Amino acid sequence: RSGKNAREVISAVKNKLETLKQSLPEGVEIVTTYDRSQLIDRAVGNLSHKLLEEFIVVALVCALFLWHLRSALVAIISLPLGLCFAFIIMRFQGINANIMSLGGIAIAVGAMVDAAIVMIENAHKRLEEWQHQHPGQKLRNDTRWQVITQASVEVGPALFISLLIITLSFIPIFTLEGQEGRLFGPLAFTKTWSMAGAALLAIMVIPILMGLWIRGKIPAETSNPLNRLLIRLYHPLLLKVLRWPKTTLLVAVLSVLTVIWPLNKIGGEFLPQINEGDLLYMPSTLPGISAAQAAAMLQTTDKLFMTVPEVARVFGKTGKAETATDPAPLEMVETTIQLKPEDQWRPGMTMDKIVAELDKTVRLPGLANLWVPPIRNRIDMLSTGIKSPIGIKVSGRVLADIDATAEQIEGVARTVPGVTSALAERLAGGRYINVEIQRDRAARYGMTPADVQLFITSAVGGAMIGETVEGIERYPVNLRYPQRYRNSPEQLRQLPILTPMKQQITLGDVADVTVSTGASMLKTENARPTGWIYIDARDRDLLSVVNDLKQAIAENVQLKPGISVTFSGQFEYLERASQKLKLMVPMTLLIIFVLLYLAFRRVGEALLIITSVPFALVGGFWFLLWMGFHMSVATGTGFIALAGVAAEFGVVMLMYLRHAIEADPSLDDPRTF
Repeated sequence: RSGKNAREVISAVKNKLETLKQSLPEGVEIVTTYDRSQLIDRAVGNLSHKLLEEFIVVALVCALFLWHLRSALVAIISLPLGLCFAFIIMRFQGINANIMSLGGIAIAVGAMVDAAIVMIENAHKRLEEWQHQHPGQKLRNDTRWQVITQASVEVGPALFISLLIITLSFIPIFTLEGQEGRLFGPLAFTKTWSMAGAALLAIMVIPILMGLWIRGKIPAETSNPLNRLLIRLYHPLLLKVLRWPKTTLLVAVLSVLTVIWPLNKIGGEFLPQINEGDLLYMPSTLPGISAAQAAAMLQTTDKLFMTVPEVARVFGKTGKAETATDPAPLEMVETTIQLKPEDQWRPGMTMDKIVAELDKTVRLPGLANLWVPPIRNRIDMLSTGIKSPIGIKVSGRVLADIDATAEQIEGVARTVPGVTSALAERLAGGRYINVEIQRDRAARYGMTPADVQLFITSAVGGAMIGETVEGIERYPVNLRYPQRYRNSPEQLRQLPILTPMKQQITLGDVADVTVSTGASMLKTENARPTGWIYIDARDRDLLSVVNDLKQAIAENVQLKPGISVTFSGQFEYLERASQKLKLMVPMTLLIIFVLLYLAFRRVGEALLIITSVPFALVGGFWFLLWMGFHMSVATGTGFIALAGVAAEFGVVMLMYLRHAIEADPSLDDPRTF
């Protein structure tokens, strides 16, 4: 149901089905062929568990580095407070707790406590300084509040700016359109509201909590063994890089240049493959298949599916559903394959291995196999109409030229590495029975073309002659010749007709019945006839396959005048999102630069922070290569979040450097190092 919570709708449907089962006749049962709630519960439950683990890790890190229980509680409590702020806004926006919205919270959790930790550490340092300056004196309550206020004022504005930068870094995600915008919009909103809540807490609530809870003896920074170890490792390294600044910058620049290698090796895709737990088998056959052949083929494939141990149930259909909005032809097959829980799979089995085994098992002449996740497929078909990951659309004016070009592309596509199946729709593969009424012959029997047409319509198509009443239900009664009398052109010619003069003749006496070929379907886009080629690819990234396809088509297919070729499917989303991000990321960096300038009032310092961001992304690209991931909208979102955190680190370090120089102006001399 559009615009409703899927989990609630599924639950309501299940309750209604349980009610209906009580009134079913004996021997009749309702079998669920696809249930999305299992995926929803599994995904949300898994992500909620990971969020809990993340909270625990963040709490432990706060306790280990602050080395003061009360202070750690100040940082830890900022998490639930910030999340409550985000959940309240989500409630008013109507955003549900789904994978993407919870994913935004997961991205924000680590950064939400940064400001609190920095403020607490600065308060510790100021309280420690006061104790050194006033040995033997007891810190009074009003004095403690003054020290904490001073410590908060020192770092508060810079921290607020840094959190604001992280918040604004997701502006490009908000500008995404279409499917990618709907997918990543909840993630961007929850992450933004979480960081906005953390920013407000940092300047309004954290100072109050520090004044209330940071009491007693404050441990010195060197009393923490972990801090001592890190300082011992970092201090000599810092001195060396400061003594050799040109060498350090050269090494940093070279490290950025090394990204060229992983960028050339990393592929591209719209979204990483998601294991939905079930599969959808959507092969395509060539036009002209009969209903009996389609039913037999469906039964054969269903039996073959059940030979794979991991398959629990299959449900297939061919042709259109019982709805006027489904344009599927008879040669389009959809089989939902329900898999058993993973703990019942054979050892070592994965979703990719199951798909490979199914693909090897189901090999029928004339079938081009296509295996897709159910939800992913429905989204793709609603957006572009293409059921495969990659679709090629051939447009032109003449159907024969479109058909010939599509068949050429089909053959070329099969030679591209990574392409497992390619099938072009045959626009001219339809077969039609034409009944041409002969006026002169009909006139000899006293019949007009309208009389013959009425007979054909009634005898073959059927005529409503009344209705039957069964209790409170009414059913129309349709009368026509049995199928055995109208199965072929020869039988149609022998259909008996009663003339107005009560003579019995056959349809062949007054009409010619012939078989002709023509378009099996008509599709238009932008007012131009269009043919589609469905391409499935595995074991390679989407972007590399598409680039190879473009090159192969350019080299091997000669397009006739008026013929154009465009790519669709998931590649279309990837290309659209990439174009949008290429425009919006620089604009967002410009906005962040203006914020940095307003914060530090120096162009050089703002440029310093902006130019430090690429150095932080180097490890991300190498990690993608190491883990075998591809560039996608999801990984791009991760890099945007990483860039925001890198800018935050730069702001904090520059803030402390300015404070140190203000306290000791001699540090501003490079010769000091």
